Amino acid sequence: MHRTAEIELKHVIYISRPTHFDHLVLNDILTKSRSNNPAIGVTGNLIYHADLFLQLLEGPHLAVHKLYETILADSRHDDIIKLRDETVNRRLFASWAMKNDSHQSWMLSRSEITQMSSDEALQLFDDLARENDQFLD
Repeated sequence: MHRTAEIELKHVIYISRPTHFDHLVLNDILTKSRSNNPAIGVTGNLIYHADLFLQLLEGPHLAVHKLYETILADSRHDDIIKLRDETVNRRLFASWAMKNDSHQSWMLSRSEITQMSSDEALQLFDDLARENDQFLD
């Protein structure tokens, strides 16, 4: 079977500070992401602490761009910092409309994350993808 056209993919990684964090807010974000993302071809992962969201969004350029713009306007996020915005050739979380990992997975402070380079932020998510059920090269 031949692929008719390769779709260029985009990764956006950002960090934000929750304006209010509790499990209801987190569940709402995850429920809406898992409901809406498949229709637009977006997958990703959300890492969270009480004082931060660290998220990787991946998918078609326009869909990821529009979703990131929606997040910028979302009152649940404050102090948003984009760590990475790159064209890529593969997904890290292809089987997840939105995977989530709590602080038990990644014990990094907000200041450590905001000081990460674009490549370091991607490496964090790549490591997490490889530890889970992803089948990567």
